Amino acid sequence: MARIAGHHDTDGQLIRLGIAIRSKRKSAGLSQEALADAAGIDRSHMGKIERGERNVTFLNLSRIAAAIQLRPSELLTEADL
Repeated sequence: MARIAGHHDTDGQLIRLGIAIRSKRKSAGLSQEALADAAGIDRSHMGKIERGERNVTFLNLSRIAAAIQLRPSELLTEADL
């Protein structure tokens, strides 16, 4: 169970979202660094997002999705959210 800024990700939502982002990134043939750069997010922060260690803001989710040519809803669906 990940602890996120004083809260617990008890049902693994952030982990599932991170796995979905990683899967779609790899399918798009992008490195983590390339995705982070395209989305305007620090690479280390992107790594934490993919590991489910950071609660993703909607704006960052939108930027990540756009960088891999998806809608945010597609990432959420992939994560079963």
